[in-house]
Amino acid sequence: MKNTILFSLVFLLAICISSCTNQTSEKDTVSEADKTLIETANRYFATLPEPGDPNTPEAILGKKLYYDTRLSANGEMSCNTCHPIANYGVDNLPTSPGHDGTLGTRNSPTTFNAWFHTTQFWDGRSPDLADQAKGPVLNPIEMGMKSAEDVIAIMNADEEYQQLFAEAFPEDEDPITFDRFADAVSAFESTLATPAAFDRFLSGVKDVMTDDQKEGLSLFIETGCIACHIGPGLGGTMMQRFGLIHGPYYDYTNSVLKDKGVAEVTGKEGDEFVFKTPSLRNIEKTAPYFHDGSTESLHEAVKIMAYTQLGRELSDVQTNKLVEFFKSLTGKIPEHAL
Repeated sequence: MKNTILFSLVFLLAICISSCTNQTSEKDTVSEADKTLIETANRYFATLPEPGDPNTPEAILGKKLYYDTRLSANGEMSCNTCHPIANYGVDNLPTSPGHDGTLGTRNSPTTFNAWFHTTQFWDGRSPDLADQAKGPVLNPIEMGMKSAEDVIAIMNADEEYQQLFAEAFPEDEDPITFDRFADAVSAFESTLATPAAFDRFLSGVKDVMTDDQKEGLSLFIETGCIACHIGPGLGGTMMQRFGLIHGPYYDYTNSVLKDKGVAEVTGKEGDEFVFKTPSLRNIEKTAPYFHDGSTESLHEAVKIMAYTQLGRELSDVQTNKLVEFFKSLTGKIPEHAL
């Protein structure tokens, strides 16, 4: 009897050890898969670079300028009108109305995480945020100010601006200039970083993304989306033809704008339908999509991109997993900017 009991106990112990070993092995397998995915992702992407300091005199001045409606023809528009901070830097409109209600011709992109992009505007005509900041204020359809001198006059008449510009640019004898206006707005926009779960995953935190999001990330890489959407912004680093494989793009949407992209600037036929590749950071919050805001659904936008750019027809299951992955790119709106 004793031998039988002893044998039973040994047998049960062996089963327990075997079970625990299998569980450990399964965990190691999962962990190894995550490790491989993290290593692969780090070849194509990167965590957000260090943002600007919101407490510098230049950034503080830039914030005031970003929200100032006086710097518009109707006294009611500011940078924040088309790029509201409280709404991830977008107004969720296909194209935005200007100072007199006239609609612009392109979708207003988010100002979040834009400071490290290699170019600005959909047609890439500005090399950096400071140069970009000068455009909307003087654009006759957008904020509608007649001249840089008019903008300077408004700032010069404000005692607080006189103090803030002097503090932001102490080496300048006459700091209130249109160039310094642009520098300050750029300094503020460089603080608009939204680190997300994806950044933590890239840094090695394996459980911060769901299984569907990880599968979506793998699919994103395998499908070839990384041909354009790479780096810390998952985009914002290059110009690309919209309708690269199946095009032009307009054959697949209801767009009525017929925007020719970079060709509108250069006049070159080879630049037709070439646009800046947008960042995918916070993409679930920044509908509608594309340069003309013609597509409201992220699900539909993903399918259009896969087909026109890569020649791939994605299933609904695949598309849903990609959309789930995009949710891991959504960060928190920076409170200092509100």
